[in-house]
Amino acid sequence: MRSFSCPKCGHLLFFENSLCLNCESEVGFDRAAAEFVLAPPATRCANAVLAECNWIAPDGGLCDCCDLTRTRPSDDDTEGMAAFARAEAAKRRLLYQLDDLGLGVEATPDCPGLEFDLLSSVDEPVTTGHADGVITLDLAEGDDGHRETMRVRLDEPYRTLLGHFRHEVGHYYWMRLVDGGPALPATRKLFGDERADYAEALAAHYSSDPEPGWDQTHVSIYATAHPWEDWAETFAHYLHIRDALQTASAFGIVVAGPEVEVPPDPDAPLASVPIETDDFDDLVNSWLPLTYALNAVNRSMGKKDLYPFVLSPAVLDKLRFVHTLVTRKPPARPQ
Repeated sequence: MRSFSCPKCGHLLFFENSLCLNCESEVGFDRAAAEFVLAPPATRCANAVLAECNWIAPDGGLCDCCDLTRTRPSDDDTEGMAAFARAEAAKRRLLYQLDDLGLGVEATPDCPGLEFDLLSSVDEPVTTGHADGVITLDLAEGDDGHRETMRVRLDEPYRTLLGHFRHEVGHYYWMRLVDGGPALPATRKLFGDERADYAEALAAHYSSDPEPGWDQTHVSIYATAHPWEDWAETFAHYLHIRDALQTASAFGIVVAGPEVEVPPDPDAPLASVPIETDDFDDLVNSWLPLTYALNAVNRSMGKKDLYPFVLSPAVLDKLRFVHTLVTRKPPARPQ
């Protein structure tokens, strides 16, 4: 994510800010302008309190992001509403990135619009997933203890609210970018045939250990379950990479690659991580050195790797394909 500044004093703002800490101006995020603007109370989203939303809604109703949620906990569900606010914060980041990449969420003649059911599983089970444009999220994923327990149980290196949204929205963009379109043959060549029985594939996945060498062909263990999951995991990973690189660039973080002199020439201009590029190799060549540095910093703090993934050539090919579709280049045809 890029950095933002106060429209009144120019001080740094973070994406979650509703108040400038320097001049105390009330601010809100304007989706249409993709900027923060001065935001008196009358312009705030109706969920400013319930969801801690800092987006503007000039008509006094819900902002564009909150309006995508069709189901949420009741107002008297204290725990559920706290979890709802955390989920909405992650959803705002998701929508910002989708807008930034030019990925539509509105209905088209061929695809429904994107909607969300954010549900509490206190009284009944909730299955996180996607179906026909609706992303369902178990709000228990907003609880750190629950999420970490599930991460360990499922042997996942990474599990976050934002990660869930990015994975499930990957299923949505299968509908918009792949299903029934000219990209389908090439997608099947890379990810496998999605017509394989999904329920049987998931049952087999959860009842057996992953095949040796899975990391040479898939970005995660879950990606091995079915071609749809491989696509969704890869799509989510692409969003991780693009967002983290944009954030690094916005804050001037530059990590020398293997061909850059270390320490660098102090008089040489610093090359920023590319924010907007159609060159996938540029992204990868900026991403890998950054991950090495971030992992080293985490280890210096006695923590596990911030980026616990290895991108094999086969996984890079899949990420490149997603990049091709997202940047609207004609999809490669299978050989």
